[in-house]
Amino acid sequence: MTLHLHDTATRTTPPLNPVREGAVSLYVCGPTTQGAPHLGHLRTFLAFDVLVRWLERGGREVTHIRNVTDIDDKILERSAEAGSAWWAWSLRFEREFQDVLDQVGNRRPTYEPRATGHVPEMIELMQRLIERGHAYADGNGSVYFDVSSLPTYGALTRQSLEAMQDAGEVPEPGKRDRRDFALWKAAKPTEPETASWDTPYGRGRPGWHLECSAMSRKYLGETFDIHAGGLDLRFPHHENEQAQSHAAGYGFARRWMHAGVLTVDGLKMGKSLDNFVTAARALAEHPTPAVRLALVSGHYRATVEYNATAMREAEVVWERFSATAHRAAEHLAGERLTAPDADLTGVELPADFIAALDDDLAVPEALAVIHHEQAALNSLLAEGGDHAAVAGGLGRLRAMLDVLGLDPLSAQWAGAADTGGADHAALDALIRAQLSARAAARAEKDWGRADALRDALSEAGIRIEDGPDGARWSLEQPAR
Repeated sequence: MTLHLHDTATRTTPPLNPVREGAVSLYVCGPTTQGAPHLGHLRTFLAFDVLVRWLERGGREVTHIRNVTDIDDKILERSAEAGSAWWAWSLRFEREFQDVLDQVGNRRPTYEPRATGHVPEMIELMQRLIERGHAYADGNGSVYFDVSSLPTYGALTRQSLEAMQDAGEVPEPGKRDRRDFALWKAAKPTEPETASWDTPYGRGRPGWHLECSAMSRKYLGETFDIHAGGLDLRFPHHENEQAQSHAAGYGFARRWMHAGVLTVDGLKMGKSLDNFVTAARALAEHPTPAVRLALVSGHYRATVEYNATAMREAEVVWERFSATAHRAAEHLAGERLTAPDADLTGVELPADFIAALDDDLAVPEALAVIHHEQAALNSLLAEGGDHAAVAGGLGRLRAMLDVLGLDPLSAQWAGAADTGGADHAALDALIRAQLSARAAARAEKDWGRADALRDALSEAGIRIEDGPDGARWSLEQPAR
């Protein structure tokens, strides 16, 4: 089956036919480094991490560019409030984003350009737009895009200029039309001198939209395959990116992909609602691979819900994937397939798994195949299956989970089952004490006490599996 991916612009799901055969060019809108990364950021970046992994699994060469917006109004405001240099404030959170993304196993992009490092490219693009009659300077250092000059403005989000008549901010001095947007913002006397650059139109700094058009062209060319980002960026950011790039005469993105929003306890996350969850908080409260699983297990275009029940389910599923993989690895002790750096690219994936991901990255359907494979592998292990059958099952399980960034035996997650945070460690210690007491009761042939201990654990949602090397525990799947 050919890979089909949804295009937000056309609202269709056509096959992927890249600009260059065998290669895919991808631009993902990255973080604005005004503050700490939150779960919404992780949801978006992990969704497209799965895309990159699936493209590479199919043998495609992926050029993945993800920008860093390291200067904007909020960065300047918050750094000033904190008494910090704006560039130091921005770098602090850029590093925090990178650390968190590394922690959850997000592959680093091919290149991660900063807006402030591409001012010459932005000036060149502004000049081109002015020369072509699509932008104008206000004479005071700002440059605006003239939306009325482009008949197709609004095409991405299917809006007409007439419908936008009453939208937007209060008209700024120098704007011809309230709907026009800033390509370049004049320097303000209240802002640091270091936060502005000289241009033919006066000293100032980039507008939000200009940077992405300039950087995507530099690193991916005038026409590239996929532009991706969070659903909340469709308007005005992505609409304006497309407008200025098309007005400049560039083909720009051939396909738009948008990740759905994240809700917390049924509501869109927001500080005013007291449900704002930082990435650091989520990773402190739950095993890291379980957080990743919770955020990638839904369809990338769907809304993802974060709450206590969803996280408990993710923890249970991760525990089971990990337990099965480790049991199989012990069964195959010494074989290359059990190594963290085992080459999984040659493992043949189940046809249903391939079909699911080729159908617009249908991760829920792909997970159903993974669960089926895991159950089959558990049955093989319970029956003392031969090495070839167990090796095949483990290889398929690992290879499929690897596409989701969740191979339990990978170097990324080595020991993750034992490092799931303080809560997990405490629970593990308590359960192991009960298992030791049960083992002692069985050794003394006190079957009544042994059964009572097992039943007590079962009632608490703890699943016990007896094996030749002793008892193992895992959390029961919560009832839906």
